[in-house]
Amino acid sequence: MRNILICFLLVGLASLGIKAQSIGTFVADESELYAETKQVNQFIRRFNAEEDVKGERLYSKDKDFRNRKLRKKYLPILFNLNDDILTQEMKENFISQVMDKEDPVYLKFHGGGFFAELRTVFNYKGKDQNLILFLSLQEEKVGSKWVISNIYFQPFKNVLKHPDTSKYNDSQFIHPLSHELGFMNLFRVFNNADSLEMYTKRGFEPDYLSIFMFEVKSKRMKFKTVSNLKFHFFQVDGWYFELSYFNREGYNTGWLISNLIEVSDKDKQLLMKYIYHE
Repeated sequence: MRNILICFLLVGLASLGIKAQSIGTFVADESELYAETKQVNQFIRRFNAEEDVKGERLYSKDKDFRNRKLRKKYLPILFNLNDDILTQEMKENFISQVMDKEDPVYLKFHGGGFFAELRTVFNYKGKDQNLILFLSLQEEKVGSKWVISNIYFQPFKNVLKHPDTSKYNDSQFIHPLSHELGFMNLFRVFNNADSLEMYTKRGFEPDYLSIFMFEVKSKRMKFKTVSNLKFHFFQVDGWYFELSYFNREGYNTGWLISNLIEVSDKDKQLLMKYIYHE
């Protein structure tokens, strides 16, 4: 089955005032538009100090490429400063780790460890409904592409549930000698479709992505629009952060860290299940 390729353009719109403002250790006026992080790639470059204060990209041969002083200026303004949930102590601990002199951490667009959450609207059964697409980058022989890796759609969850073995009883199984009767007792199984999951193999996991593809290809589900986009990053050991877009006045705008959690390897899978609504 061919991978589904979704291409989307990330466009940042800025509203800039005419008088000078200060943010972090930067001071600027409207002639320096560096404070708005317009693109995700630009967020990564600023996080790594691979862009100067005027928005010019820096390369490995440039003297300020990944400069510690430049990173120290950039990193504090890459957070959503209007959110009290992001405590100063947590931000400082995070910055201290990624700027460690012996083992600094740099983000990589093609390094894995991050994925997109795309909130969309589909028309399903004659009604517009919200559906979440999860996309990840897949490397190809030449370049890379975004592919759909998972979905969350509540109507699918309502119909096809994970088996609840606590409800198991003597009537909810296919007798081991059923083959001798040509499995005629399957009438009872399919006439009681609400309990169908109880007859599946141990460890059965519903494949909602396949159902989604079937419904779209059968033209019972039609894409309408994208309503929101954010990214989930796990590239910094021991940390998770969420990247969201803020379109507002001032300089703390564009793609910014909107959530930050210190997470152990053991708890990472629990967090992933929470993000995927599993």
